[in-house]
Amino acid sequence: MSLALVGVAHAQSADQDPEVTEVDEIVVTGIRASIESSIATKRDETSIVEVVTAEDIGKLPDVSIAESLGRLPGLALQRLDGRGQNISIRGLGPDFTTALLNGREQVSTGDNRGVEFDQYPSELLGSVVVYKTPDSALTGQGLAGTADLRVVRPLEYGRRALAANIRYERNDIGALNAGTTDDGNRFSISYIDQFADDTIGIVLGYAHIESPYQSERFNAWGYPEVTGGGPRVIGGSKPYVMSSELERDGWIGVLEYRPNDQLHMTFDAFYSQFDNTQILRGIELPLFWSAATLQPGYTVEDGLVTSGTYTGVKGVVRNDVNTRDSELLSLGWNIEQQINENWSFSADLSFSSVERTDVVLETYAGTGRGPAGVTDTIGFRTGDDITRFTPALDYGDFNLIRLTSPQGWGGDIIPGGQDGYLNNPSITDDLTSLRTSVKGDVDFGGFIDGVEVGLHMSRREKEFINDQFFLGIPGGATVVVPNEFRLAPTSLAYLGIPRMISYDALGLVNSGFYNMVRNPNADVAAGNWRVTESVMTPFVKFDVDTTMFGLPTRGNFGVQFVHTDQDSQGFASRQLGTGVSATQAVEGGDDYWEILPSTNLIFELEEGRIVRFAAARTLARARMDEMRASRTFNYNATLDDPAAPGTNTPPFNPSNPPFTGSGGNPELRPWIANVVDLSFEQYFGRQAYFSVAVFYKDLESYIYNQTLPFDYTGYAPTTAVYRQGTVSTPENGTGGEIYGVEAAVSMPFDMFHPALEGFGGNFSISQTESNIETSPGSSNPIPGLSETVANVTIYYEKDGFQARASNRYRSEFLGEVAGFGNGRTFRQVGAESIIDAQIGYEFQSGPLDGFSALFQVNNLTDEPFYTYEAGDERRVIDHQTYGRTFLIGLNYRY
Repeated sequence: MSLALVGVAHAQSADQDPEVTEVDEIVVTGIRASIESSIATKRDETSIVEVVTAEDIGKLPDVSIAESLGRLPGLALQRLDGRGQNISIRGLGPDFTTALLNGREQVSTGDNRGVEFDQYPSELLGSVVVYKTPDSALTGQGLAGTADLRVVRPLEYGRRALAANIRYERNDIGALNAGTTDDGNRFSISYIDQFADDTIGIVLGYAHIESPYQSERFNAWGYPEVTGGGPRVIGGSKPYVMSSELERDGWIGVLEYRPNDQLHMTFDAFYSQFDNTQILRGIELPLFWSAATLQPGYTVEDGLVTSGTYTGVKGVVRNDVNTRDSELLSLGWNIEQQINENWSFSADLSFSSVERTDVVLETYAGTGRGPAGVTDTIGFRTGDDITRFTPALDYGDFNLIRLTSPQGWGGDIIPGGQDGYLNNPSITDDLTSLRTSVKGDVDFGGFIDGVEVGLHMSRREKEFINDQFFLGIPGGATVVVPNEFRLAPTSLAYLGIPRMISYDALGLVNSGFYNMVRNPNADVAAGNWRVTESVMTPFVKFDVDTTMFGLPTRGNFGVQFVHTDQDSQGFASRQLGTGVSATQAVEGGDDYWEILPSTNLIFELEEGRIVRFAAARTLARARMDEMRASRTFNYNATLDDPAAPGTNTPPFNPSNPPFTGSGGNPELRPWIANVVDLSFEQYFGRQAYFSVAVFYKDLESYIYNQTLPFDYTGYAPTTAVYRQGTVSTPENGTGGEIYGVEAAVSMPFDMFHPALEGFGGNFSISQTESNIETSPGSSNPIPGLSETVANVTIYYEKDGFQARASNRYRSEFLGEVAGFGNGRTFRQVGAESIIDAQIGYEFQSGPLDGFSALFQVNNLTDEPFYTYEAGDERRVIDHQTYGRTFLIGLNYRY
């Protein structure tokens, strides 16, 4: 539902006290209405939660809900290509967080479980509740937390409404690649109505976005030592300019039926079509790790070569394209039936599905194939952010730079070397769930006043198809780019390179210009997998309303009994020789029970002042690619005894067996943690609150790669004698601790002085520590953990005028980024501080009543994203700048 529309809904329904409602009608609008609604939800929940509702997002029309979640206490956002996509909760990364839509677990367009929030238009969501502590009735609870994305319910909203908005956006970095744009737009429309004496309600919504985004990207291969123990120097570079466009269409529909007080049914549907196209052009420069030569006379500063010259450089001019097409469907049906005055029954049936196809295309050009063609002499200077180059060749000359394989990569498959590469993976992910429960009002000794008993069952199947192809020019020729595919040169001036050739790479491939040869290697075949999970969870929850320690106490306690039956099918593949592999089907799995108790207690110290205590045992299921049965393996006949079985010639050596391998583990168990939370909250009426919380998570287990014994019985070759070997695989190991403290304040400033009427602010900070080892003896931090996360929002809202500025900060962290071959890898990401701002005006009377206008700037200070190695921020691996995004828009609400 349009968030501007929903903000008013929350303001109207937040409290039914007549005196409070009277105040609402006079004072509470816009930003303050949504903040008050969030505060009310946080106060009334029995779990420790963070809430963003309505205008909290609508006033900052983000591409996804993640941008706003990243401003909540204890939550941190990771940017991907400049866009907020994944969140970490209390220092634990996306794999530890579960996402729900209207209380139902959702599948993911990513390779694993972490939901990519840019699939969900903020315009179509009413609120998000982030559960930091679970209760036993919470479906799909995560180890770090659970984010429940909610759509407004039309009968609760209570009146007919129509909302529409339109935005124009522009990026100030400009269109960096030929044939791309820096102009975008987005619009949405939402409708709510009730019929049949308010027994039937509907919500219909549609949101469209065409959003261009750009980046200037530097990437270093690494920094090897020039001599043993000597200074380090850039070993190679792969810089790009990227121009992208995200197109997304989202639809939502809700049908609600409540003919009487005994029966309530709801059907809701969400569909998102997501297309993302990235054009990347740059020059890959093999330097120290190549035939190029670092010339004497280079400059060294504190162990790092900061300037010098390479000769014999054979650059690879890259025109690459990445596309992602995905469709997400979510359906849900819920029924609540009142059995009698005290007991009710509910059932919920849901289905969530994703289909995703990627194109990751590389095409190469240079001065000649392999050793042929001229080389370059390039000066370089490594500064505080990136390395800049001074080439001698003109990389924008189509007569000099031609389609070819300059480095001869892939020559074992394509004679003379590959001229490009096409990675074309696809994913399907389906989840079907059924939840039933019986809930009753009971009175057990003045302690328990309610009980809920239920069963949740789900089945999830995720499949990854790994199609990869070498591209070769027929006959191994070196070819001038055909005229019909040529584009204007691309500037790499930010790197010191004036220009490079540009062409329509995808058009070349689609025209049949290249021969496509499927990659026959073992690692590609073993990259295919399917994982299936069937989960059954009986649960019971008791509601508490009593007096403890002389204080009014409410809350709940209960337990989930979680049974999991997991299975994976895949392929074991062995490289037999150049371009030849042998593959066989493999399968594995496991089933197990976990018992997850939980307690949430709220102690009312006095009016508006409470203490919360929560304790629970929680789990997070392993990454699905780590649960794959697929693996690669090798067989060394010289370490076996096939010629003379039983003679032990050579003797079997467990540390150097004939069989070795690496891959997934279909028997992998979840991460398990015992968690304790203590929170103090002070509420000042409905307008403001202060909270401070401490938390502690004891991870019983952690998943990391280990080398383990493995029985290769049934694996080729059939002549093998010694079947015991080793495999490098994810495995459950010992865990560790993560703990921290959070503080948050939200208040209007007129609490201090009437002259500050209209001003207000939200402030939060969290500090998190961990002693978890990501592998035995490792000192690496856990992925996603920023020790310090802070958020500040200052706003002004009065007489229709609105202004707002937000800053979110997170300290350095270990982030998951794209690595070689579009695989995922972990790198240390530098600290970042991102500022967004907006101003707007809402017409509150006259012929324009219902209209409002806004102007917004995202990433106001053009904060870069960068990663580095070995704790040395001068040794930058990735450095990306995205520019500022400006938006101007109109809203209408009736």
